[in-house]
Amino acid sequence: MLKIVKVSLAIATTLGMASTAQADVTEALANICTIVEADDKGELRKKMRAVESDYRLKLKDYYSGVTCGGNSLIRTALLNNAVNTGSLLVKKMPKGDLNAPEADGKTLQAWVSENGLQDSPIAAVLNDRL
Repeated sequence: MLKIVKVSLAIATTLGMASTAQADVTEALANICTIVEADDKGELRKKMRAVESDYRLKLKDYYSGVTCGGNSLIRTALLNNAVNTGSLLVKKMPKGDLNAPEADGKTLQAWVSENGLQDSPIAAVLNDRL
């Protein structure tokens, strides 16, 4: 969340509208959890493109700042068996960020193992990326 705020503030300072830009980014990402849960890959791709073109933010810039019921976007996809969106998210994230611990201190691979989701197609894509 801190990174998205920093990036938003940098953009907003450049434009001279600090509070408006941050609110707009938050608003633009408001329904991303619903999109991931619904496994709507086309809509997710459209949302990611819009955020990138409007705010110059890539997935890695806002990934850690977005939570869906306390889970990251990839964890949400795993829990909802949203194979298409989960696979897209894994492929769009840098490998280093996929290996990094998330908010709870666990890496994605450790979390997948703890929750018995190793057989998920998303877990397979994750393992192939790492």
